[in-house]
Amino acid sequence: MNLNETTTIPSVQNVERKWFVLDASGKTLGRLASVAASVLAGKRNPLYTPYMDMGDHIIVINAEKIHLTGMKAGQKMYRRYTGFPGGLREESFVKLLARRPEKILEEAIKGMLPKTKLGRQMATKLKVYKGADHPHHAQQPKALELA
Repeated sequence: MNLNETTTIPSVQNVERKWFVLDASGKTLGRLASVAASVLAGKRNPLYTPYMDMGDHIIVINAEKIHLTGMKAGQKMYRRYTGFPGGLREESFVKLLARRPEKILEEAIKGMLPKTKLGRQMATKLKVYKGADHPHHAQQPKALELA
């Protein structure tokens, strides 16, 4: 072993963050969410370090055109608790898709990130939009295809 070789430890300040656009039209919810979560976490970066935020920004467009396979669209429920007794609120996938389709993708992607401060920091780089337009043209995002 050569003692002159050193291990380089990446720094968050040296990371060049890229912007990517994912088109959700016709895509399956879980497959799109797993790709987006891996890019947000920085796992596609060769300098990936688990305890640092090395990820890129993700813009998801056409959130209302996402779909589920099988009978999941009729069975899936989204629950939240208001904090009051008897305050459990439920909403089906179909109703939430009609009302707020961005929420479906945000929950799916954030659920695949770490449940720590670092995961919440990674989630701030996620932008989800209902239509095909987004206000991030100045960042010159590149299209990201699902593998």
